[in-house]
This record gives sequence, structure tokens and C-alpha cells, in this order.
Amino acid sequence: MGQSGLPTCTIHSNTGIIGQYSGISRGKVRNFEPLKVELAYGDGRLPLELPEERSTVITPTFRTALPDAARALHKASRAPINSGPLREIARKNQRVAISICDVTRAQPQQLMVRSILDELEGVIRPGDVTILIATGTHRANTEDEVRGMLGDEIASACRVVNHVARDESSLDDLGVIGNGVPVKLNREWTGADLRITTGFVEPHFFAGFSGGPKMVAPGLAGIDTVLKLHDASRIGHPNATWGVIEGNPVHDDVRAIARAAPPDFSVDVLLNSDQQVTAVYAGELFAMHAAACAQAKLDSMQAIARPFDLVITSNSGYPLDQNLYQAVKGMSAAARVVRPGGLIVCAAECRDGIPNHGSYSSILTSQPDPPSLLEMIETSGYSEPDQWQVQIQAKIQMGARVLVKSDRLSESQLNAAHFETIDDIQSVIDAAGSDASICVLPEGPQTIPFIG
Repeated sequence: MGQSGLPTCTIHSNTGIIGQYSGISRGKVRNFEPLKVELAYGDGRLPLELPEERSTVITPTFRTALPDAARALHKASRAPINSGPLREIARKNQRVAISICDVTRAQPQQLMVRSILDELEGVIRPGDVTILIATGTHRANTEDEVRGMLGDEIASACRVVNHVARDESSLDDLGVIGNGVPVKLNREWTGADLRITTGFVEPHFFAGFSGGPKMVAPGLAGIDTVLKLHDASRIGHPNATWGVIEGNPVHDDVRAIARAAPPDFSVDVLLNSDQQVTAVYAGELFAMHAAACAQAKLDSMQAIARPFDLVITSNSGYPLDQNLYQAVKGMSAAARVVRPGGLIVCAAECRDGIPNHGSYSSILTSQPDPPSLLEMIETSGYSEPDQWQVQIQAKIQMGARVLVKSDRLSESQLNAAHFETIDDIQSVIDAAGSDASICVLPEGPQTIPFIG
């Protein structure tokens, strides 16, 4: 502790906090070298220089990649959590469905699916395997994207199906589940003899954590199911936030749906900021997901003593920063530690635009400002796809100014989405004032700070 009783400026490499602001001692003049950081942005980085004496940089606890991720996946499938080995569960001539993330997620799909196919070799024919891209309400992935995710060999050997939430003919009706959720799931999933989920686990801004049961719903759910899971009352609940599962109304119903059409086997991984596999979990869905979430929380969530005047965040670079819709996640992470009325700057390349698909853009432009958007969404009976993203964005904007740095979106596009624009983030830092406290999240929502 410093003489003032405040924490001194220190470096904590094990916690992911690189330089914690303590305030400035009165009556003393000190010379500080700029603290240099780089924001993840698209496929590259944006360099910044910070005033070290009043800046805090928060990064994920970096864990080195597993020396042989493929071997670790095989080992986990053969010694799973609360389950028999995958190969012993499978039976000849079964129809297999494997749920994977879509192109907006950093999941190592090819590595994970290859491991499963290797485990099933000699028992299940590749032609009897359907790989379901759990798009939720996202757009279908293109053939080039599918081959990029899975590789030519897997994409050619197995059926690959984009889930389409609005295609009623592809859905099975499971009735009402959980807290009044009308559930329809992809028939390729419900009709399979052997169901397997694959995913990766990180904190999620309203579902608590990704991976696990989310690879069933909303990943493979019909549009009405997704809308109910993401309605205004659930999204507005205080427990619908980063790192909370139990008592989170979104995740409670997600788990209930997954129990109604459960996977026979599940595999999740953890990734570091270089998108390398650091841990593998396999076995019974809920047991393996709980173990993965516990480690992800240790790696990705950081306690901070007080809020900041200025919080600068990325959206973790590509693929997560490919559009403005996804960039709300980075803003949400920053909003947890910005002071009321403070400033958030979000750097997101947005090579996929707003995007043009979905209802996010049309909802944003339907009202003149964030308060009007929130009032509309919270009106009884209002229900539109993507309203949840707008609801979260509007709440953030009602508490802080939000500036967006994007080389792929015009000023008019960002203004229509109710954002201010910035070309040079360094200029914001330089203009912040000599007393402004600054926090930077270089990897965006890969690190979730909280006041505590």
C-alpha cells in the first residue's frame, strides 16, 4: 500500500492485471514512461500508449497451449467425466449428430470433430455423421466458411447442415419446457441415435458461460424458442450476466431444454488469447461443463477496486469483432467497470458490417435514441429477433458515452446505431485529462472485470 492508503502501481502477471492505477500523490512530481499496449483488432493489433501512473490494463490469465491438443482430446474422450468412453457409447449403424459453433466463434472445429471421428472409426461410418452448425439465429455459413472451419476432408466425408431457426419444416416440437419456453429443436438433432456437442467455454454476457448446453439451445433451437429465451424480462434480470449460471433465468431454461434432448457425449475446450487450446473437458454434459466453467472463471474474470473514467476495449479481434452486433459483448465487458457517465471506447473491425442480416440494424434505427429503444423493447408483447443485443446496448449507452473505432463502418452507419465514432483512439487517451483514470481490455471480453 502507498502512504495514501491506496494500492500502489504494480505489475501482477499472474492475475492478468498489468499496471493498476492508485491515484496521484499530491505535491510530488514523478516522470513515468508510457505504458504500451496493443488492442486485438481484426487479424492484427492497434498500438496505444497510456499514462502508466493512472492506467490499468487487464488481460486474461495467460495459460500456455497444451503441447498436443489432439492427444488431449483423445485422452479426455477415453477417460471422460461422469460418462463411459465415447467409443464404448457408440454402436454400429447409428446416425450421429455433432453440434459445432458457427464461424463467429473461435472454436477449433476441425481439431475437435477430427478427434471425435477418430474415436468412432470402425464403429461409425463418416457418411452416417451429420455435423450441425449451431447458428442459433445467425446467418447460414457459406461453403467456403464451412471448409475453412472443418477442412476439406471432413466437409466432404460428412453431411454438414446449417441450422435455420426460421425453417419450421426442419424442427421438432418438444412442447413447453422450463419457465414457459415453447421448445422446437432441429430434427437432425432430435432424430439422431448418438448426439454429441462440441464447443468452447468462456464467460457470456447474459447466459453466464458459453459452450455446454448452449450447443443445444439456442444453438439448434427454433426462432420462437430463441425469442422466449432472450425476452426482455430474462435479459433484464440482474443474474443474466457474465459468469452466472445458477439463478440466471436464461441459463436455467437453456439447461432445462438440453435435458429434454440431451447429448450422449459432450466435449468443450478452453482457449487462450492466441486461440490455442489450454484445457479439454469431455463426458456428461453438465458435469464436464461445470468443470470447464470453474476454470474459465479463474482464467477470465478479474476483480477491480473501483470504476474508471475511461474504459477502452477491443472485441477480441477476428472472428468475434466481425460485426457491430458481436461488438456489444466488448462494450458489455467495459461497462462493468466504467463510472456512471464515463466513456467507453470499443475497437471492432466489423468486416461483416452491422451486419445486414437479422433484425439488429432495423431495430436500432426504428427509434431516435437508446432510452426510446429500451422503452419499446420492454413494452409487453414486443418480440423481435436480436432485440436482446439492442436491449443490452441501450442500457450500456444510457450509463456511459460509447465511441466505436471501426475501419469497415462509416460514420453515418455508426451514428444510425446511436454510436459516436473515433478514428484515432490515442487522441481520446491524450485528451482525457490529467486526472482521468483509464482501464484497457486489450483482449476485450476474453477478460471480464468486475467491481469487488
